[in-house]
Amino acid sequence: MNSRTPPAYLTTISRFVCEARLGDLSAAARERARWVIADSIPVIAAGMQQPEMKSFVARQLAGAPAGGAWVIGAERRTGMMDAALLNGTAGTWLELDEGNLFAKGHPGIQVVPAAVAVAQELGASGAELLAAVALGYEISARVSRAANTRLSIHPHGTYGVIGTAIAAGRLKKFNAQQMLELINCAATMGMATSRQTLLDGATVRNIFTGHSGYMGLTATRLVECGFTGEVDGVGNVYGKVLSDTFDRDQVVAGLGEEWLITHSYFKLHPTGRYVHSAIDALEDLLAKVPGGRLDIDRITRIEVRTYMLAAMLSEKNVVSSFGARFSIPFALASILVHGRSGLASFDAAAVANSRVQALAQRVDLQEDKSHTARYPHETPCELVVEFKGGARHQGQCTVMKGEPSNPHRPQDLRGKFFDLGVPVWGNETTKKLFDGLMDLENLGDFRAFAQQFNL
Repeated sequence: MNSRTPPAYLTTISRFVCEARLGDLSAAARERARWVIADSIPVIAAGMQQPEMKSFVARQLAGAPAGGAWVIGAERRTGMMDAALLNGTAGTWLELDEGNLFAKGHPGIQVVPAAVAVAQELGASGAELLAAVALGYEISARVSRAANTRLSIHPHGTYGVIGTAIAAGRLKKFNAQQMLELINCAATMGMATSRQTLLDGATVRNIFTGHSGYMGLTATRLVECGFTGEVDGVGNVYGKVLSDTFDRDQVVAGLGEEWLITHSYFKLHPTGRYVHSAIDALEDLLAKVPGGRLDIDRITRIEVRTYMLAAMLSEKNVVSSFGARFSIPFALASILVHGRSGLASFDAAAVANSRVQALAQRVDLQEDKSHTARYPHETPCELVVEFKGGARHQGQCTVMKGEPSNPHRPQDLRGKFFDLGVPVWGNETTKKLFDGLMDLENLGDFRAFAQQFNL
């Protein structure tokens, strides 16, 4: 092999991405890809209502050239690169974006914003958009699965750059050689991200997904201009920089037969995914209690035993709405006080609620190593609420709701779409948008479809 001969696994995935037809995807993969796109759009719109995002949009677009891509939830349009940046950043703000435990992160919200923007700019068909998202998701998820990425690294802003680049290259009809160069360029354009941002409640973390979209499109532009990447940029970054081990064979194992996108999950709670195990255990407990409510003032202790990644979310002294989404003690306390897990249970008013803060201090969260050993195939959590006088109530979770083995119903996902969309767009627009996205394969021109909506 000479110095410019690419490794076989990269040649394989480059050809696959260019040659695969939408009909080559399994029915389950097509269905899940459609839902990933549909789920992402109202999640972005709701996140765009945050004051920091409104300010970011205003400053980023001040003097920016006109474009045809949605800035979702802002009633503005811009060029595809700014759209990918802004929509990707808004999409993780409320922690309601889709994810994938086997990809060890959130491929969808890193790929969808840029792919939608490119499809609008190019006038691609809905079928082309669907295939591009599915393929970008699939390959980037496989790269992440094949690496043993350091736990200190946040997965946003890393392999998502590859996924975005692939989706854009597919929509731009790159050939296999261009796609190979694109994947290698994109592999080296991720961020040095920090998982500590979650534990600190640092909102800079939300730019990581926007970075994936922006830099994935930048990589596409670079290849169009003749830039080149390393011979094996993917293997070098994911086997030497972000991880010390990278199984190249695993990237292509079962390619075209096994679809990781079908193993994704959707969120109904606006929190970090691992918090959901504890919320599900609490819901199990409350279902056994008459009226589904507890006497908060009589609670003396809440004991939580769960797997390592959930046990890490142990911060009790929450000071921001964003930080509240990554604290199991806060989540349990706020849901008990408010009676539900909606957006209001994690907003600034909830953080300032003295009853919530006092109850969070009574949560004892610990790792159970036997639960850690069962992860990721199971996401176990056991919860006990103790009261004055010695009474106890118990709840448990074995597999979180939303996982492929415990999926949400389509009507639940539709309800989420409307719950997030109607406050921003109104019922009529939300319904028309939802119906179109559910029929994405039959949209001949996504740009023409998008022009109907001032999102």
